[in-house]
Amino acid sequence: MIDIAYAMGTGGGAGEGVGGFGAFVPLILMFAIFYFLLIRPQQKKQKEHRQMISNLKKGDRIMTAGGIYGRITGVDEATVTVEIAEKVRVKVNRGNISALIQSSPPAPEAKNSTAESDDSKETK
Repeated sequence: MIDIAYAMGTGGGAGEGVGGFGAFVPLILMFAIFYFLLIRPQQKKQKEHRQMISNLKKGDRIMTAGGIYGRITGVDEATVTVEIAEKVRVKVNRGNISALIQSSPPAPEAKNSTAESDDSKETK
């Protein structure tokens, strides 16, 4: 009878399960897949959005999170004044700006205009 009890017990050998670390390998692989397919692209998108919001300037055309299109007429630290129609201006929180539609062209530098006038004087 004692021999049957020992025969039913778990024995060492080929039938033994995977050790401690081997049980965590599938979990580690799943985390790696989630990181590269979900977490990392989302962080990259958030970084680009923060950079876009910090680079807003007067004259840019934007779209708010509510779908309102407008042109920036004033920029504060936390808010942006947006002209959505002629003489209709709305203050919007910077975080509610979802997209930059068209950036305003940079202002021409004074050095370029004086350099061009100097070149024209030399050729005359």
